[in-house]
Amino acid sequence: MKKKPIWFPTYRANSIFEIPVSFYAEHGIKVVLSDLDNTLDDYRVKTPSLRTQELVKNLKEAGIDFYIASNNTSKRVSLYGKELGITVFSGLMKPFSGPLKKLIERQGFKKEEVVLIGDQVLTDVKAGNKAGIMTILTEPISEGDIIWTRFNRVFEKKKSKKILSENYNLIGR
Repeated sequence: MKKKPIWFPTYRANSIFEIPVSFYAEHGIKVVLSDLDNTLDDYRVKTPSLRTQELVKNLKEAGIDFYIASNNTSKRVSLYGKELGITVFSGLMKPFSGPLKKLIERQGFKKEEVVLIGDQVLTDVKAGNKAGIMTILTEPISEGDIIWTRFNRVFEKKKSKKILSENYNLIGR
């Protein structure tokens, strides 16, 4: 059997908000690491939306720990996470998997119980796959991106198109 490319997610979803809480339990997931910008909210949004607050509440009620795992600055991520009452991890340097692997080890997470959810193939999916955890690729929440993300999207466009055209492991079909 041909091995999937490192940039192919384990699953994909139109949005993090469309993933049923039951999905995590069915897959033995106890820890959700979510990208922030364009996965939970537009990068210009400073405080969590009501739907993000509801998502975190529902996951907590189901016994699933939720964290933000972002490349963004500590200030941006910390303020957002504080409003949600959650722990955040910033400056992760995705697509490099080293910081993510260290985070998982330091926190005592079991790899088979962790999922990384994000909107970028070249950062989120690649880092999560290289770290040996489940990955879920979502559609970006908005078309607005910071400059280096726009640059990445040019390079990942062909890869994303292939994933999207195949309806590859779509959650919520």
